[in-house]
This record gives sequence, structure tokens and C-alpha cells, in this order.
Amino acid sequence: MSTNLGWLGTGRMGAAMAGRLIDAGERVTVWNRTASKTGPLVARGARAVDRIADLGDCDIVFVTVSASRDLEEVAGGLLGGEARPGVIVDCSTVSAATSARVREAANAAGVGFLAAPVSGNPHVVAEGQACIVASGPAEVFQRARPYLDAMTRVAVYAGEAEQSRLVKLCHNLYLGMMVQALVEVTSLAEKGGTDRAAFLEFLGGTVVASDWVRKRTGDLVERDWTPTFTMELLRKDFDLGLEAARSLEVPMPVAASVHQLIQSAIGIGLRDEDFLSLYDQQARGAGLTREE
Repeated sequence: MSTNLGWLGTGRMGAAMAGRLIDAGERVTVWNRTASKTGPLVARGARAVDRIADLGDCDIVFVTVSASRDLEEVAGGLLGGEARPGVIVDCSTVSAATSARVREAANAAGVGFLAAPVSGNPHVVAEGQACIVASGPAEVFQRARPYLDAMTRVAVYAGEAEQSRLVKLCHNLYLGMMVQALVEVTSLAEKGGTDRAAFLEFLGGTVVASDWVRKRTGDLVERDWTPTFTMELLRKDFDLGLEAARSLEVPMPVAASVHQLIQSAIGIGLRDEDFLSLYDQQARGAGLTREE
């Protein structure tokens, strides 16, 4: 591979993904709104630039931002310069409507656009175990695929338009519902006198367990809410997912209930904690006292 790659957005996820490309020997040019966040990648061999427009001479620019409005803003910077990248690959979780608007603007500027949201937190990405679901023109997917494969365990093509956006939102809806179910049954066992670690060890050995639950068991036992994915970001994805469900007339009673629990968790101060901290809210409701 000898493509000149750009990376826009070097927060936790962006840095982990760009790092995978650097480790694979790729030339990567990086930009971030807070310039200091590019430092660790520069130390690993990346080149930092001062302006978004400076990424315009890259063949492919990957984007990781937090919200729909951020994607529209940075896409404007990429498409508004004298030089423009050949392809933009957006790995953020945003609405299908925003993605469609950015795709239209990119196409009008002669730039390919691939929607490629990611399943996995920065630790999973760093281990090469993340998954990507992508949608857009098949030829654009094939052009980007070697780099998607270098960053992830699997990259799945979902269709020609915005299908990947809804697939990723469905994933995050399920993740939030799964965590709420996990903390509910854990609190019930604990309130009945079973040690939390013992219950989770048992659950992790059964057919209903998952690699994710087993990997996060230690955090739940220790109540370590160091962010991998914050409650605020989960609320954003539930907002988008339930909006999509309404537009498609799909009932989502469980997701709607969990949405309100996420809102309540933010209200009691868990906004910036890992979303596994839904346990703290559940424990309060169950009358479980916090260990000192």
C-alpha cells in the first residue's frame, strides 16, 4: 500500500484507529481541533497539519468526530479547499440524514464518500478486534477496504447508501439495552446475598455470556467507570436510533425505557462516566449501599 492517508479527529477512537495504520507502515497525516492531541501519533510517525484544508492532498481522509454537526463542519473544511481528497471515509456515529447531506456535498465536489462506523472502544481497536460496517458506492468501499481491514477484525459492506448508519445505531441500541439488563440481574442477585463477583463469574461461564461481558466484568466488580464510551455519547446514539425507529414506524418499547434510564443517569451526575455506570443508578434503586 502506498496511498497517502489523512486522519481528521484524533480523540480516543481516532487515535487508536490511526495508530493501527501507522503500525501497519502507512503514511498518515493528522489534524485535530485540539492540536496537542495529535502529539502521540506524531511521536509514532504521523505528520500533523495546522488546517483541515491541508488534508486535501491526501488520497483518502478518515474522519472520527463526536456528533452530526461536527461531521458537517469538518466536511465543509475538507471540501472547501483548493485541493480535495479522493475519498472521505467517515467512521463516526451520526444520523443517516446528516450522512446523506455530506455524501451529496462530497459527490458534487467530485469526492467519494463512504460511511463506515465502528463497533469497538479504543482498547478493542488497539487490539485489532473492532468491526466496521460500511455503505456507499461499491467501488469506493473496495478502494478503502485494505485500510479498513488493517484497522479491524472484519469490515462488512452493507449497501450503496446510508445502511451502515442504521446498522451501527441498532448495535448501540442493543448494547445499551444489554448493559441495562446486565445491571438489573446483577443487582437482584447481589441484593439476595450473592457476591457480585461470584454472580458475574457464573454468568460469564454460561451460554448467555459474551466476550464483551467477560471483558468488562472486572470493571463492573470494581465499579471502575473509566470512560470507554460515555453516558452522554450513548444518549446521543439512543436519540438517533429512536428517531430512526419513529421514521420507520418500528416500535422499540425496551429501547425507549432504557433511553429514559440513560437520561436519569446523566441527571444524577454520570454524564462523563462509562456507560457501564448504569449499575450505580440501578444499585441506588435497589437499595444497595456503595462500598467504601
